[in-house]
This record gives sequence, structure tokens and C-alpha cells, in this order.
Amino acid sequence: MKPAAIAGRSRAQRRGAVVAVADIRLHVMPDVIRQIRPVLSAVLLTLLGALLAACSGGDFGRTRESMRSDDMHRWLGAEVTSSVGLRPSQFQLTDEERQLRDLAYPMIEPPLSRPAWKSVFGDYKALPSPWRQKVVFDRTMYGRTLIDEPHRSHSSRYAQLIEDVRNDITRFEPFFASAIRVIDLDRKRDASMARVSALSPRERDDAVARMQENSLIIQWVQQCLEQRISSYRWALERLVIQAPDGMAADADRLIGELAAQTANPPVQGQPPYGRAVVSKG
Repeated sequence: MKPAAIAGRSRAQRRGAVVAVADIRLHVMPDVIRQIRPVLSAVLLTLLGALLAACSGGDFGRTRESMRSDDMHRWLGAEVTSSVGLRPSQFQLTDEERQLRDLAYPMIEPPLSRPAWKSVFGDYKALPSPWRQKVVFDRTMYGRTLIDEPHRSHSSRYAQLIEDVRNDITRFEPFFASAIRVIDLDRKRDASMARVSALSPRERDDAVARMQENSLIIQWVQQCLEQRISSYRWALERLVIQAPDGMAADADRLIGELAAQTANPPVQGQPPYGRAVVSKG
């Protein structure tokens, strides 16, 4: 056979082989794609779910929206009354009482008590009142957390301390403005009960219990402010001896300002039945 004929036959065989391989790929690829598609869908759904969960957690320490409700802080009243052996009121919260509780919670929750990653996922939780005997205040906790947490520099620790104190100063006036309104309305409630016709014992008990709740919540915030000041001072003292910085003077000034406000609050809750607030630690 001539060489030219042999070469032509070889080229034809190669073309036939290429066509066969291509035909096999065309038949195999759809099967592979069908097998991979469910796996890719599951992976994409998992990633989407994780992203949605992170978004629902909120940011900047805010509680996730699914945890929010108009009465999300109603438990404060039940906690303070039960901790001193009293019955909580069954009355619905007024707008002023609801605002009092909403403003109280950020001042009750200890600063730096939630790591940043927990804040993202809405690690909201109820807190025990200071009247429960098992609750012991540790004034070193804030400072140890501030110092032990990773920071780029000691200046950032001073900045965190200053920010926390300034936040408390900013919250002080709105809370006590709300407390003044609630206490004033409670005085009117107390005075009007003598003139209410056919007042049932249950109605009277619920009214008295609500006034006790409001007063105890105000006392709770007052005690927490005193504890925060003690914690801030301990933290500042440790920062000064570990890493002296000019920012210490600013922190000390702000702590003094918060202490002066706390020592002279616009209104004070009255202890129920003579039971005073006792600070532990």
C-alpha cells in the first residue's frame, strides 16, 4: 500500500477516535452534572442560611429582631419582686413603665459581659436582681476582661474604658427622666385608689405590686451604677500601673462625672417594706 494511502487512513482513524471521545463526553457530562447539582445546591443553601442568621443577629451589640417585642423587658418587674418575696403585678405595662424597663436594661447588664461574637448572634438573657443572695458583685471582672481581651495597644483599652463610661453618662439622664415620670404617676395612682369605687382586693394588690416593681427597678439601676463606678476605677488603676498614658486623665474625669451624678440622682426608689438595697462586693 502506498505511503500516502496509509497516512490518509491514519488521519481518518484519529478523526474517528476524536469524534467518539467527544460523543462519550457529551453523554457522560450531563450525568456528572446531575450528580453534582444536588451537592452544590445543599452547599449554597447552607451558606445562604449562615448569612441570613448573621444578618438577623443585628450589629453593634444590638439584639436580633426575632428577640424583640414590646414587652421584652417585662421580666425585670417579676425578677425584682420575686427576689424580695413579693408577688409581681398582673397589670399590663403602661408606655412609661415599658420605657423605664427598656432604658434600665442597658444600665443593668454589666459592661463587657458579652463578647462581640455573641452580640452579633443576639445573646440576650435575663439577669438576676441584686437581692438574690447568690449574686455576688466582683469589681475586678470588668477590668480583668478589659485587660485580657486582645487589643492592638493599651491606648485602645483606655478608649474602651472611656467609651463605656461615656455611654453610662449618656444613658443617665434619659433613664432618670423616665423614672421621674413613672414615680410621679405612681404617686397619683396611690392617691386615687382611696377614691376608686368597689376596688377589689386583687386590683389593689396588683396596683401596689406595680408600684413596688417600678421602685425596685430604679433601685436596681442605682446599685448597678455604683458597682460600675467601682469597676471602672479598679480597671483604670490597673491600666495606669501597667501602661501609663495621658488618656488616663480623661478616663478619671469621666468616672468622676458619673460618680457625681450617681451620688445625687434626680429620684430614688423607696425600698418596699423597709428592705434597703445592699451592695455586695
